[in-house]
Amino acid sequence: MKNNTADFWNERYANEEFVYGTKPNTFFKQQLDELKPRKILLPAEGEGRNAVYAATQGWEVTAFDMSIKGKEKALRLAKLKDVNITYEVIGVQEFKTDEKFDVIGLSFVHFPIDIRKQEHQHLLQFLKVGGAVIFEGFAKAQLGNASGGPKNKEMLFSIDDVIQEFTGLEFKIFEEKTIELSEGNYHKGKAQVIRFVGVKM
Repeated sequence: MKNNTADFWNERYANEEFVYGTKPNTFFKQQLDELKPRKILLPAEGEGRNAVYAATQGWEVTAFDMSIKGKEKALRLAKLKDVNITYEVIGVQEFKTDEKFDVIGLSFVHFPIDIRKQEHQHLLQFLKVGGAVIFEGFAKAQLGNASGGPKNKEMLFSIDDVIQEFTGLEFKIFEEKTIELSEGNYHKGKAQVIRFVGVKM
């Protein structure tokens, strides 16, 4: 499963173009801009658009993804923007660090349902008390829209899923809404998303 997933993303990221664009996710940018730059962790970061944006704003960035092609493009984008990011090629369950982060950013990160809660809880251990998760994912109502996301309903989110999987957070923003996506070729058009900012208690 893991190799298949890595192969899928390596193939998607193999072309010269940035398939989700080079600009940060809109909700991520809005929320990050409210915060004082410190340390941020970006799991499943793909081609690095959020990581590089955070670095341009003065954040100390740690990112990872299982795709080597994603890393290559993220480092290319970082060089283009004249910033440094730390980027590891690893799966979420294998990721370990002694560092604690002020922010974890999750933009359209959809882990398989059988390990999803476990992986979200695994990530939360690296968040400082008082630190924030900035999250945006596709809602179950996204199924059938052509604007991106998994085609498996189980991998999409409900409000209840989020509450159960991110225990230990106090939600400051929490909404399901319809938005217009314009992020490269794969996130384009009307989309149903769930967004939250949650602070670790």
